[in-house]
Amino acid sequence: MRTRNSTAARASSGALHAVDADTDSTNREPFDDVSEHGTPNHVNHANGFRGMNGASLEGHESETHNEPLSPDDPFAPLPFNPYKGNRGLTRAWHAMKNSLAGFRVAIREESAFRQELTLAAILIPCGVLVPVDPVSRVLLLGSVLLVLIVELLNSSVEAAIDRISLERHELSRRAKDLGSAAVMVALGMCLMTWGLIVGPLVVHWVKAWL
Repeated sequence: MRTRNSTAARASSGALHAVDADTDSTNREPFDDVSEHGTPNHVNHANGFRGMNGASLEGHESETHNEPLSPDDPFAPLPFNPYKGNRGLTRAWHAMKNSLAGFRVAIREESAFRQELTLAAILIPCGVLVPVDPVSRVLLLGSVLLVLIVELLNSSVEAAIDRISLERHELSRRAKDLGSAAVMVALGMCLMTWGLIVGPLVVHWVKAWL
């Protein structure tokens, strides 16, 4: 008798829960959050979500955020360089020695730099002695120095490419051609500057001499 009563009570309780569920479903809006904060089935879009089997992915995301940065990541720390430890006057002294060594290598190994250095040895005294205003003088001297700067950069690019590989490659050829084009642009700028500033003076001197 007790078993029948308990079975009837469970059946009536299940019917009441079913009626309450139907009432809640009819009163709930389509986009209402059906779960409450703090319940195991609550979906938290900021911290993670649960899969089909109910396992939380929050731990996986935290492990992902704690993974070390790859070497290709721009925010990854640079490797330790023992040659960057100098500071102050020591750094300036070593930088000056490295710069002089670079000039010696360029003069000894780069024929193009030697030719442009010879041209600069002729044009720089002319730029100092020519009777022009200070701004024009700076443009004359700066255009000559710009050619030397671009030639040094082009030589450094070529040396880096040869250090990587001496085999013929399309990208290596392209990099060297781009450096050569930069030197040509610098030479054209130097020629244009001297032609526009010194050209009229030369024409005036020739007319006066004739």
